[in-house]
Amino acid sequence: MASRIAEGLHSLIAHTATRDTSMHVSRRGLIFGGSMALAGCATASSIPPAPLAMAPPPQPAMPPRPTVAVAQQSIIDPHGLIRPDLLQRARAALDTHGHRVSLRDRMYVVDFQKFSGTDRLYEIDLHGGWVTAYRTTHGRGSDPRHNGYAERFSNEPDSHMSSLGAYVTAGASWGPQQGPNVLLDGLEYSNNLARPRAIIVHGADYADPAFLAREGKLGRSYGCFSCSHADLAALRERMGDGRLLFAMN
Repeated sequence: MASRIAEGLHSLIAHTATRDTSMHVSRRGLIFGGSMALAGCATASSIPPAPLAMAPPPQPAMPPRPTVAVAQQSIIDPHGLIRPDLLQRARAALDTHGHRVSLRDRMYVVDFQKFSGTDRLYEIDLHGGWVTAYRTTHGRGSDPRHNGYAERFSNEPDSHMSSLGAYVTAGASWGPQQGPNVLLDGLEYSNNLARPRAIIVHGADYADPAFLAREGKLGRSYGCFSCSHADLAALRERMGDGRLLFAMN
């Protein structure tokens, strides 16, 4: 009886040991298998996916190039009021005497070929190209027959003749004889005595429309550019100081 009990205990112990060993092996296999699985996931996640071949994005359509408006230079005297050779000479004088003519927004030209009763003093807007016409006189020495046409010109004192060439305006002034006026400085040998001769732009009764209507022509000055009193009011401030006045026959 004792030997059976001992044999049974021995079998039980052997079985228990075998089960524990099997469980230990199975647990190790489970742990090892799980570790391999985790290692496999980590390795798979650390390898970047192969890049896919992508088609190049479509190029956006280029917008149409904007049309740039090219500013055209204003046409001087679009209505052709001034004879071309006079206008050309005046513009050349503007460049020649640029060191004395400080303002180039407007200039003034006088056409002494024309009859005194017609418009022949022109204000030219050099930016817009527009021209405004006025009447002006010539000197009595330039028209000895008093027929309304200037025939002779001089720069001599007491000649009472008109002088040709380029002048520069020297500002609005006032004198005891002629009243409000615009001073002039001659820029060329043909008129460089304008200031000593007191050649100016001023208003005069013999340049007013009533005189023209009565006489059929304007009166004569002592060489000044006389104009109607109404025109002088418009011209005096606009001529100012530093603009070209060019007179030509």
